[in-house]
Amino acid sequence: MSERTIALVTGANKGIGYEIAAGLGALGWSIGVGARDDRRRTAAVERLRAAGVDAFGVALDVTDDASVTAAARLIEERAGHLDVLVNNAGITGGGPQEPTSVDPATIRTVVETNVIGVIRVTNAMLPLLRRSAAPRIVNMSSSVGSLTRQSGGDAAQSTGPVAVAYAPSKTFLNAVTLQYVRELSGTNILINVACPGYVATDLNGFRGVRTPQQGAAIAVELATLPDDGPTGQFFEDAGSVPW
Repeated sequence: MSERTIALVTGANKGIGYEIAAGLGALGWSIGVGARDDRRRTAAVERLRAAGVDAFGVALDVTDDASVTAAARLIEERAGHLDVLVNNAGITGGGPQEPTSVDPATIRTVVETNVIGVIRVTNAMLPLLRRSAAPRIVNMSSSVGSLTRQSGGDAAQSTGPVAVAYAPSKTFLNAVTLQYVRELSGTNILINVACPGYVATDLNGFRGVRTPQQGAAIAVELATLPDDGPTGQFFEDAGSVPW
């Protein structure tokens, strides 16, 4: 059994997820690179190892029960516990997503990954997290899930385009996170939500204004909170994000 700090990052083969893995790996942690694509996962692990990170691949499709169960079994066999879970895997569902014309199947698909996938992975990993002395869960959300910002009266207050699948999926994720916080109150598991900002990734056609490394910084911060750190909060680099 490993005494090294163990983290699992879902969707870690590229973009923000990869940089979260790199940032946590730079701390000397052992990093599980969760990804469903075998080739991309292997390439990410090799790249991280070349940079000195103790990385290992975790075959993981967050929409598949058997895949998630197998991932938890792999981590248990390798380390016996899990210290940090970063639920980063997500999809936008493509566009356009105007509510008056969207295909309801698009919403179901996005929610399956962005919300139910987080629940599926979190529940599978909780027994391993409970064995940690300082367990942390970070759910990667977005400010587009902020009802306060979405209801802003002007462009400076509102956020993101009309996206009836993606934006509400992040609102849903935020609400689900708070339910975990309530149930796990009194334990040492700290659970928070992170917004990486508008990052240039393939999810948005690389239109973002921040780098993946910049977007990963808030997740690394929340993954390394001290024991008296916050829980049940929504953060971006500038501080708290309104619900």
